[in-house]
Amino acid sequence: MDIIQAIILAIIEGVTEFLPISSTGHMILASSLMKIESIAFVTTFEIFIQLGAILAIVLIYSKRLLQGVAIYRKLVVAFLPTAIIGFLLYNFIKTYLFNPTIVAVSLIIGGIILILIDKKVINQKSKTAILENISYKNAFIIGLTQCFSMIPGVSRAAATIVGGVLNGLDKKQATEFSFLLAIPTMFAASTYDLLKTPLEISNKEIFFLSLGLFISFGTAWIAVNIFLKIVEKYGFEYFGYYRIIIGLLFLLILK
Repeated sequence: MDIIQAIILAIIEGVTEFLPISSTGHMILASSLMKIESIAFVTTFEIFIQLGAILAIVLIYSKRLLQGVAIYRKLVVAFLPTAIIGFLLYNFIKTYLFNPTIVAVSLIIGGIILILIDKKVINQKSKTAILENISYKNAFIIGLTQCFSMIPGVSRAAATIVGGVLNGLDKKQATEFSFLLAIPTMFAASTYDLLKTPLEISNKEIFFLSLGLFISFGTAWIAVNIFLKIVEKYGFEYFGYYRIIIGLLFLLILK
C-alpha cells in the first residue's frame, strides 16, 4: 500500500463510517480495485482509521456526553447484544462472511429497507422528547438490530437507524443515537481487532497510521455534520438508492 492508497482509504472510511451505506463494503471494494493486499499492516491501518472516525464523534458530542450519565446507561444496554454476539461469533464472521457476494446482497437488501423505512416514517414525530429519555427496552432493541451489522455490507449505521425509527425515534434522534452507539461499539471492535493483529511496524508505517487517523478524523467530522442536515431535509431514501447501485457494481466488478 502506497501513500495515495492510504489517503484514499482514510477518506473513504471517514466519509462512509457513520452513513448508512456500509464502510466495510466500500473498503473491500476500494481495496480490490486498488489491488491492496490483505496483510497485517493493512489490517492495522484500517483499525487506526476507524479510531480516527470514532474520535470525530467523541469530539462532536463531547458536550452532550459530559452533561450526564443517563445516556451512558442506555448506550451500555444497547451495546451489550453486539458485544456478546460479536465475541462469540468473531472467528466465524471473519472467516466466512467477508465475501463480496454477501456484501453486495446485503447492500442491495439494506438499500430497499432504507427506502421503505423512509417512506413509512417520513413525517414521524418522536415518542421521546429528548434522546436521553429513550427507554431501556428500546435501547436494547436497537442494540439487537445492530447485531445484523456484523454481516458485512449491512452497515452498522443503517441497522441502528432502522432500529431507532421503528422504535419511535424521529429521523434525527435515530441518527444521533446511532452516532453515540458507535463510540463503544467501534472502540471495542477496533481494540479487539488490534489485539488480534501482530504489531511490527516501521517508521514509515507509523507515518501512514498517523496520517490515516488524521484524515479519517477530519473527513468523519465533515461527513457527520453534513449527514445530519441531509437526514433532516431529505431523509434516508437517496442513501437506499445509492446502496442498491453500489451493490450492483459489487456484483459486476467482484464476481
